[in-house]
Amino acid sequence: MVGDDGRVTTSVVVFGSCNMDLVAYVPVAPKQGETVTGREFRTVPGGKGANQAIAAAKAGAETRMIGAVGGDEFGDEIRRVLQDSTVDTRGLRTAPGRSGTAHIVVDDGGDNSIVVIPAANGSVDALADGDEAIIAGSDSLLLQLEIPQSGVVAAAAAGKRNGVRVVLTPAPAVPLPEDLLREVDLLVPNEHEAAVLTGHDDARRALPALLELVPEVVITLGARGCVYGNRDGVRHEVPAFDVQAVDTTAAGDTFVGVLSASLGAGAEVPEALRRAAAGSALSVQRNGATSAMPDREEIDRFVANA
Repeated sequence: MVGDDGRVTTSVVVFGSCNMDLVAYVPVAPKQGETVTGREFRTVPGGKGANQAIAAAKAGAETRMIGAVGGDEFGDEIRRVLQDSTVDTRGLRTAPGRSGTAHIVVDDGGDNSIVVIPAANGSVDALADGDEAIIAGSDSLLLQLEIPQSGVVAAAAAGKRNGVRVVLTPAPAVPLPEDLLREVDLLVPNEHEAAVLTGHDDARRALPALLELVPEVVITLGARGCVYGNRDGVRHEVPAFDVQAVDTTAAGDTFVGVLSASLGAGAEVPEALRRAAAGSALSVQRNGATSAMPDREEIDRFVANA
């Protein structure tokens, strides 16, 4: 589709998690049994699903969110932030009880550790009425693993039935069942997740093993960029941009959202990977998850000036 500014846009639907991120910033992360004094605390709407939805919307995609929040203040805030980011939330239901939370510690090097409490996300274990119609009306379906696997499998099958590109971020890293893998078009693990799925710590060895499971793969490597491959033998390696990271919390979700928006808008794979890397580079220079994500114009300027 062509937007009012003459640019080609795409339609993305995200089926996944919504959390409130409870973020503590510390000079050095505590070791087991250790107490440290932090310097700042923030609450930021997140969750891998909501993160990817906001990243895709800011990157220019028409974006819809399917998932669940609780009937609490966190749920109200998550819904508001999604809507403020132009994400369509008509597929976001309210479940009894509390919204999901992610308890995050970020050190001065920008590294983080995260504990996720699913809460309302646990109710997204199947398609609800109207979900398949939302999926069918989109170009790409983005999935993660912070909701019950049964829900992920049902959404992936709906995407495949309706000719929608199915993109899976296999996080948290767990073995993936065959009934999910056969529906996936593009798998986007990080280096750790690729190792869990294949047993190979080296991404270049993990890539061909993953391509035995799905048609296309992008392995993100943090500060070392990413590697791409498909079953036709095409390979690309894209370096990361050299920036000073202050918070890497949603770098991977930003990458996936921008990548999907760019591919759907017609970008060739190398260009889409470079734009995704640019989106991640911009996000890690700011604190927070959804609050750190760049818009399409910022990505355009960054890529042009790099």
